[in-house]
Amino acid sequence: MENKDLILEVKDLKKYFKSPRGNVHAVDGVNFTIERGKTLGVVGESGCGKSTLGRCVLRLIEPTSGEVIFEGKDIVNLNRRELKEMRKDMQIIFQDPYSSINPRKTIQELIAEPIKFNKLIPNATETDIENRVLELMEIVGIDERLINSYPHELDGGRRQRIGIARALAMKPKFIVCDEPVSALDVSIQAQILNLLRKLQREMGLTYIFITHDLSVVNYFADDIMVMYLGQVVEKAPSAELFANPMHPYTKALLSAILVPKVNGNPDHIKLRGEVTSPIDPPDECRFAKRCNYICDGCRASTPPLVEVSPGHWVACHCIKPGVNTLKETVFE
Repeated sequence: MENKDLILEVKDLKKYFKSPRGNVHAVDGVNFTIERGKTLGVVGESGCGKSTLGRCVLRLIEPTSGEVIFEGKDIVNLNRRELKEMRKDMQIIFQDPYSSINPRKTIQELIAEPIKFNKLIPNATETDIENRVLELMEIVGIDERLINSYPHELDGGRRQRIGIARALAMKPKFIVCDEPVSALDVSIQAQILNLLRKLQREMGLTYIFITHDLSVVNYFADDIMVMYLGQVVEKAPSAELFANPMHPYTKALLSAILVPKVNGNPDHIKLRGEVTSPIDPPDECRFAKRCNYICDGCRASTPPLVEVSPGHWVACHCIKPGVNTLKETVFE
C-alpha cells in the first residue's frame, strides 16, 4: 500500500567512478525513505559518500544504478525536459557559499537568475522580478539596501543566505543541504540553522541535511543515517541513535564528541587498523579492519541493513533483532 506521506524513496542507489585501478564505490547500495516535511541527517567521515549521495539524488551526478522515486516518479529515468521540470521541486544548498555563486553578479542578479531562466513569473517585467527578489531577501533575512552588493562585499552568513534565497526562488518541496553551515562561524551557524527550521515549518519543506557535526544533526534532524565507505551502517530516529547507538562505527563517532571533563574523556573510542580501499572492495564488512569488535561473518560477507528494533536499522553481523554479540577485540 502506497504511503502518501513519503516524498522520497531511494532504492539500491549506486555510484561508481572509474579509476586506473578499478571502480571507486562512492555510493554502494543505499536505501532510505523520507516523509514529507521531515529532515534526514546524513553523517560520516570525509570520503564516505555523503555529498555524492546528495548529488545523485538530484541527478547532478548520474547514478550508476538504482532508483530515486520522488513523489511517485523515478527521476533516474526522466529525460532532460522532464528532469528540468522536476528540478523546480528539488533544490540544493551548497557547502561553500562563495564558490557556489557568481562573484561577478550582484545579489539582485543572483537571485533573479533562476526566476528568469525558468520563467517562474509569466510575462514578468523587471519590476515584477525585482519585487520577487526583494521578497526572497526579506524571507532569508538580507537587508534590501544590499540588493546591488557583490558577494565579496558580504560575510559568509549573508552569502549563504543568498544561496538559500536562490533555492527558495523555485518554490521547492525538497532541498539537499550539503554541509550548509560548516564554513561559517559558530554564531552564524546557529542563525542559518534557525532560518532553515523556520522555513521548514512555514513552507513544509523536506530536507536531506549532510554534515560532519553530530551536535548539529542531533539538533536539526528527525532521523539520522550513518554512512561508511559508501554504505549505510546505521539509521534511526535522532533521539534513539544518540541514546542507543549500536554499530561500532556509530559508537566511535559519538564518542568523539567533545564533552568538558576535568580528567578528559575516558569514553573516547580509538579506532585502529587501516581504512579499506573503496576501489572494488571485497565482499566483507568494510569497517572490519578498524573495528574494536569481532564475530563470525565479519570477513565472510557484507552485512545487510537489518531492522533490529522498530525504526532502528543496523548493518552488523554481530547485531540481529534481539541479539547483540559485540565482544571487544584485544589488540596487541
